[in-house]
Amino acid sequence: MWVLVATFLIFFMHAGFAMLEAGQVRSKNVANQLTKNLLTWSVGVLAFFVVGAGVSAVVGTLTSSGSFAPTDLYSTMTTNAVNDWVGWLFGAVFAMTAATIVSGAVAGRAKLRAYVGYTVLLAAVIYPVVTGFTWGGGLLAINPESANGWIADVIGAGFADFAGGMIVHGMGGIAGLTAAYVIGPRMDRYNADGSVNVIPGHSMTFAALGTLILAFGWYGFNVGTAASVFAVEDGSLVLGAFDTVGRVALNTTLGMAAGAVGAGLATLYKTGKVDTLYVANGLLAGLVGVTASANVVVWYGGIISGLVAGAQLPFVFEFVEKRLKIDDVCAVFPVHGSAGVVGALLIPFFHVDGFSASLLAAQVAGVAVISAWTVLATGAVFGLFNAVGQARVSPEHERDGLDVSEHGVDTYPEFGTPDTVTDGGSDVVRMDGGTAAAGGIKMVAAIVRPDRLGDIKQSLAEAGAPSLTVTNVSGRGSQPAKTGQWRGEEYTVDLHQKVKIECVVADIPADDVVEAIRDGAKTGEPGDGKIFVLPVEDALQVRTGNRGPEAV
Repeated sequence: MWVLVATFLIFFMHAGFAMLEAGQVRSKNVANQLTKNLLTWSVGVLAFFVVGAGVSAVVGTLTSSGSFAPTDLYSTMTTNAVNDWVGWLFGAVFAMTAATIVSGAVAGRAKLRAYVGYTVLLAAVIYPVVTGFTWGGGLLAINPESANGWIADVIGAGFADFAGGMIVHGMGGIAGLTAAYVIGPRMDRYNADGSVNVIPGHSMTFAALGTLILAFGWYGFNVGTAASVFAVEDGSLVLGAFDTVGRVALNTTLGMAAGAVGAGLATLYKTGKVDTLYVANGLLAGLVGVTASANVVVWYGGIISGLVAGAQLPFVFEFVEKRLKIDDVCAVFPVHGSAGVVGALLIPFFHVDGFSASLLAAQVAGVAVISAWTVLATGAVFGLFNAVGQARVSPEHERDGLDVSEHGVDTYPEFGTPDTVTDGGSDVVRMDGGTAAAGGIKMVAAIVRPDRLGDIKQSLAEAGAPSLTVTNVSGRGSQPAKTGQWRGEEYTVDLHQKVKIECVVADIPADDVVEAIRDGAKTGEPGDGKIFVLPVEDALQVRTGNRGPEAV
């Protein structure tokens, strides 16, 4: 019953993952992200049941004793031991946690079939191999002290990972980074000169609430792993290893709090502001950092592990984004990958039994083996999808959004707003003080695609007309209508989301502004928009009272 309750808590973490990831993607990709989260569980748990748990047992058997009975592969389907069924389910929610992490890294451009195909292979082979040579492939797959698989045999001291800080989260984060590298960045993520465009997610509220749901479920992840909390003595139920449970609960809470503080301090140092999303991500990174060690480190070790895991977050994300040029949409590598590595490597330094060089060697070996296998296997799977043209959606579908192109739905059909991309170019200096252009004051108004706004801003800056007004609008022109779907009922969407750009000029020719907007807006496909030039009778600058061209 204890294990089942913990299992249900861990399953509820999928609600947190869904909200967190949906909040960090554009509004046009929300339904796609939610679908991936739903299918991660649905498809993945079947693959883990039919194949994955057996593969884990096989790998655990082969890497320890060297013997293997063919029936072991399907033992989870034929056993009559009820506790084994419960143990399998507990292992399954761990496996699905590793799988769902990957979806956040490849959001906004991965084909659904590629992601689902990878999820099947991760649940059936990639993750079970990791648990086989670390946790030894048991159904419950948890050893509170250390691993009993291949790494223990080779190193001589078991690789310690209490609840999957490296085995589950580190593996998932590294897999996500690898997949994002193979698929490539989203359109408009990087400029031709390598500078970065910021593409904000559509809901900070979703991201923060999803974080808190994950944190709640994490108590099942960590505290629930102490499966020996109860024991039977003289026919009565008594507390078992509750001292371990208490330490795990304490370190989980302290690591969580320290992670949020560490990320907040790091962003304050870097930017002068405490970034809300980084605080949320830091809270999760702190949890990841303490997950491997919660049962065996002293209380201040839990704090330091969480603090370091949270503080590294903005620096590692910047390195991945700007140096490696990998578009990790939901920051899954710094939150899960590098935080998992940090947590696993810090265990020997804060262990309740003191520092152990042999344990440090085992931790380094375990991290290296898990990382190498994950990169190799994930790179091979997504590389194959990429080679046959099935890894990512077409540019047209990516511009329209995966909600429409992959699922035929509009997540916000009544009140949605288009997504805009901010440009990552250098600072713009206004070119005021020129003489009035022939024809007086003109307003250039353009209705264009939302995703072209960054390029248009850059073109206007280069033309010397950086001042503009941008409005979110919807309308129709020559672009054909689309068919939407809600609960199986189709409906027509004939008003397309656009942005309206207005630029009033007096000291530069309106034709130059028109050409600048056209250069930035053009994709060559229906729906690029239209540009209008209107005369302006007069203008007044509120602050100075200047009128006419001088006011503009």
